[in-house]
Amino acid sequence: MRKRPILLGIVGDSAAGKTTITRGIAQVIGEDRCTTICTDDYHRYNRVQRAEKKITALHPDCNYLDIIEQHLELLKAGKPILKPHYNHATGDFDPPSYLEPKEFIIVEGLLGYSTKAMRDCYDVKLYLAPPEDLRYQWKMKRDTQKRGHTAEAVAKEMKMREPDSEAFIRPQRKWADMVVCFWPPADKKEETGARLNVSLVLRPTLPHPDLSEVLERGSGNGIHLELDRDMGLPVDRLEIDGTISDAKAKQLEDLLWKHIPGEHHHLRHEGIGEITGTTGERLKSHPLALSQLLVAYHLLKAASGHYE
Repeated sequence: MRKRPILLGIVGDSAAGKTTITRGIAQVIGEDRCTTICTDDYHRYNRVQRAEKKITALHPDCNYLDIIEQHLELLKAGKPILKPHYNHATGDFDPPSYLEPKEFIIVEGLLGYSTKAMRDCYDVKLYLAPPEDLRYQWKMKRDTQKRGHTAEAVAKEMKMREPDSEAFIRPQRKWADMVVCFWPPADKKEETGARLNVSLVLRPTLPHPDLSEVLERGSGNGIHLELDRDMGLPVDRLEIDGTISDAKAKQLEDLLWKHIPGEHHHLRHEGIGEITGTTGERLKSHPLALSQLLVAYHLLKAASGHYE
């Protein structure tokens, strides 16, 4: 293992799925080896102050970007930080906590790629880009069921935040090594969970694994890779269908583990890709699991010194 921590950045708009994908990645590489922080903890104003100032949490002026830069640099150097904590339930700040970096640091939030100093700290950069109608449903469910907001308040907040989303959040997509977009199948537009398809934009900024032996030709339900352009730049686009068979998904999982250095193979388990259904049941999403595993692949390769 390398001495310094490996940093993963995960950026996306509110309710884009950052916490869900983070959880599975941490499960793959070992939760006891991960430190997870959220850049949303670095808000400059609490909820009441933001309303008074008519500023959203997405605006750079509402966040201590300079402290985020400083803390990322300290963590990358293996040094501890005194991390602030924003309480989404109360809309106010709790006392800060002393945080020591572990082998892997997952940094998720709204503005993690806003400055070059931040971007230079990461080994792998991920951006989550679900369609806006899907993100709306995810945010409505989360904020009403878990954060106690009314549906009217959530809808009003999303409308108010839209200009800042367009100005400050979505442009960060261009800095990502991978862009993850879950989307519903054409014949089931109401799908929001386990049967979602996923499209993964793979930029040449990372050495992605050769997946040719599991790729399919034509339009069958499975795994497809094609050349494409994203934000004007050439990319590979990997698509995994939500209806992929267990056998086909296992083929890709086996292939990824074959590419992961052997010293990490004891980490393999079946728990990734789980989501909570509408009635609280645990469901398995192969596209989610394989996306989490592909990101973990890059972290484990970096940890073994293959990206030096």
